[in-house]
Amino acid sequence: MIQPLLMFSDWGLLALRIVLGAILIAHGWPKIKDLRRTAENFEMMNFMPGMFWGVLVALVEFVGGIFFIAGFFTQIIALMLTIEFLVVVFKVKWNHGFVEGYEFDLLIAAVACLFAFVGSGAWGLDQILSISIL
Repeated sequence: MIQPLLMFSDWGLLALRIVLGAILIAHGWPKIKDLRRTAENFEMMNFMPGMFWGVLVALVEFVGGIFFIAGFFTQIIALMLTIEFLVVVFKVKWNHGFVEGYEFDLLIAAVACLFAFVGSGAWGLDQILSISIL
């Protein structure tokens, strides 16, 4: 372990939160813009009712992305994202294979899982506001 680098770990978490949040916003916004089409897509993937699952995923991605960047309710959002993207990997994209299939979604699930365990880091609203569920 390179001890001097550990003092920058919160900066690394911040960078990762910003990038993941931006990715989530970019993928969630089109779903929010056209909820009817989102619902149809979810029904085609056998997620019934499509409107419920489409709206839920759109909100988790878009609003969750904003919250993620701010470090607000990070662990809760991260748990929801971990579940969402594991479902994407195993139910939607597994048959596409790893490369050009589910590797990106698996990476998002792994990063979300990391934040579920470690929280937002020092540069998040969770820490600044001392938000704790338990």
